[in-house]
Amino acid sequence: MDEAIKSKYQPVIGLEVHAQLLTHSKMYSSDENEYGALPNHNLSVITLGHPGTLPRVNYSAVEFAMKMGLATNCQITRDNLFARKNYFYPDLPKGYQITQDKTPICTQGHVPIRLSDGTTREIGVTRIHMEEDAGKSMHLAGEVETLVDLNRAGVPLIEIVSEPDIRNAEEAYAYLAEIKKLVVYLGICDGNMEEGSLRCDANISVMLHGADKFGTKVEVKNMNSFRNVQRAIEHEIERQIAILEAGETIDSETRGFDAATGTTSGQRSKETMNDYRYFPEPDLPPVVVDDAWLHRVQAELPALPQQLYARFTGELGLSDYDASVLTDQKEVALYFDELTRLTTNAKAAANWVMGPVKSYMNERALPLAEFPLTTQHLADIIQLIDENKISHSVASKQLFSYLLENPDKSAAQAAQEQNLLQESDEAGLLAMVEQVLAANPGKVAEYRAGKKALTGMFMGELMKLTGGKADPKVANQLLRQKLDA
Repeated sequence: MDEAIKSKYQPVIGLEVHAQLLTHSKMYSSDENEYGALPNHNLSVITLGHPGTLPRVNYSAVEFAMKMGLATNCQITRDNLFARKNYFYPDLPKGYQITQDKTPICTQGHVPIRLSDGTTREIGVTRIHMEEDAGKSMHLAGEVETLVDLNRAGVPLIEIVSEPDIRNAEEAYAYLAEIKKLVVYLGICDGNMEEGSLRCDANISVMLHGADKFGTKVEVKNMNSFRNVQRAIEHEIERQIAILEAGETIDSETRGFDAATGTTSGQRSKETMNDYRYFPEPDLPPVVVDDAWLHRVQAELPALPQQLYARFTGELGLSDYDASVLTDQKEVALYFDELTRLTTNAKAAANWVMGPVKSYMNERALPLAEFPLTTQHLADIIQLIDENKISHSVASKQLFSYLLENPDKSAAQAAQEQNLLQESDEAGLLAMVEQVLAANPGKVAEYRAGKKALTGMFMGELMKLTGGKADPKVANQLLRQKLDA
């Protein structure tokens, strides 16, 4: 689409993110909450809504919702009521979903995001409410029947509803990435969009710049990756602008996203609140959050990505890029944070974690929990380099590899056993410098005639002679003294 046409319009985007909670049991029953179990295995009469059964609130799920609310700077609702949201899906066994309507547990929050150009914005969070998931309909290739797996029915969810503050696909991507980091850091959801434990619906509209009223909203579903959310938003913005430019009107509807074509297609007209026929859940009493409970949950919050980012850039003096990479994954951020408590050289620590450590894990597709070296190992390697006892090259190419195979040894012990410690004794090095110069009289003459670049050649010969163990600083100083004499 022509950029001049696109620039006339302002996209308005709000995201609804559903996060499955990592509780042991379901939201309103004791059925096991387990991904990958045999179909229709984790079920009971409560999940199936049999007459005479009564639900009971999972208080771990309530605490998880509170943690997410505190992490997104929300107000925590003290008196929480539940409601029935009525609609028919084949995989919704009760015919209704127990959710929160008028009293979401978290309200009026915000999430800071950082864009690729370094700018920051705050995206408002309208509400976070607790509810249960539906089951899953499965359509097998070549089969005309629809299979229903109800294992997911009743699994605890929180729905995180943003304000319509997002203005383009990049901001949507950044917001989603921040939400995923938060749920993973908090330990309340694994954030796996491919398995459906983190799902996103995008509400998208466009309006002319300067207009005082939002355009007609379209909801896009069926997106299983951050990249697909970005693609769906970009497509939908252009589709809506094209409709308006043709003088037509946009239908308020739910659309699905086809990842293969990068396009959206209509599914059904958008439901209104009245369509769901909300009414208070008669079988559940209110959940009251008192001060003691709230303060306990608040005290259990771990270090969050924004806090670690601030420490890494502020206290440790790292660049925005380094801090962003290090906080992108929880286990990496916590490993690095622990490492910086053992060394004062934060930049070297960052380079080791982002370089050799991550390369080792990526090549083997292993989680950091299975990395064989402790933070003390890395801190000791950094100390050996900083004290000029070993060169960085030798440390990264030889010592690091040896320790990976022998993690029971300390860095100093390994360096000693492998004869990797640098030769910094001036008397011993001076004898070797003289040996190198004596073996290259022609090059010495060229150097003294003005060809100073030959210093590198002499250093190379000296390193060969010492097996790479000469202290570069001492060796260079001795070389120059002898050459310039």
